Amino acid sequence: MYDCHTHTFFSDGVLGPAELIRRAETRGLEGIVITDHVDSTTMEHTIKNQLNGIEEIRSRVDIEVAVGCELTHVPPDTIDSLARRARNLGARLIGVHGETTVEPVPPKTNRAAVNCEEIDFLAHPGFIDEKVVKTAKKNEVYLELTARAGHARFNGHLVKVAGEDSSLLVVNSDAHGPADLIDEADAKLLVRGCGHSQPEKVLRNNQTLFKEAVSDG
Repeated sequence: MYDCHTHTFFSDGVLGPAELIRRAETRGLEGIVITDHVDSTTMEHTIKNQLNGIEEIRSRVDIEVAVGCELTHVPPDTIDSLARRARNLGARLIGVHGETTVEPVPPKTNRAAVNCEEIDFLAHPGFIDEKVVKTAKKNEVYLELTARAGHARFNGHLVKVAGEDSSLLVVNSDAHGPADLIDEADAKLLVRGCGHSQPEKVLRNNQTLFKEAVSDG
């Protein structure tokens, strides 16, 4: 299991990076990406501080670690410029907080995200439509099946619209605390519960997404 969507107390998580990484290690995860929520006001502080300390932590744990971010509640027309800024600051993997109805993300966020070449995944996209799914596949933006309570109620809709296209989907915890982390067995059960019959292929996408993020660094 490679979890490409987690949070620390640099945004709204409850753990520091070191403890989150250690917790993931003890759950048996192979890799974890810290993707704290950022916008134009917090991006530089969050990414720079994560990167400044991550090498010391990474050298002392038996789990691969990368630093990314999740653009959250930002105006859709700023996603492209903010994503480029995050990349220049050193973010290895960049996600966008999708249009889940659990939170009032601006309309057209999903569309802007999948049309941005710097975006790697669209988190919990809610009632995503077929046109956005097709654009995501064309532009190689992964769509997330999430274990996060509330957001997860739309997983079945995503599988219905995306179908069995296992090249498009990833499964992440969106962990904000230790109880939110999921292991391989949890992830497979979640994918099956959404109506997808090939959870192993979805999990391989997580590994691909993680490895590409690390190698790009």
